[in-house]
Amino acid sequence: MLKGTRDGILKKVQPVSIHGQVSWDVFFTDVDDPDGQTHMARVGPEAVNANHLEPGDRIQVEYVVGVPVKVSLMKVGS
Repeated sequence: MLKGTRDGILKKVQPVSIHGQVSWDVFFTDVDDPDGQTHMARVGPEAVNANHLEPGDRIQVEYVVGVPVKVSLMKVGS
């Protein structure tokens, strides 16, 4: 996928520090298969477009050249 989005259901967010640089591992499943395979997107906290993420939230992960670059909460009714 060169550029696109993937809708998901948030399972958990786990902070990770690599050489002092904090990133977030965002674990989610597909909206169409909430009990299916868990996917992970590693992004910087500045790439999360939400004040607070909770397990069960519907999210949208934006990709560029197959790399996750942004995580947003999906609006109700989307």
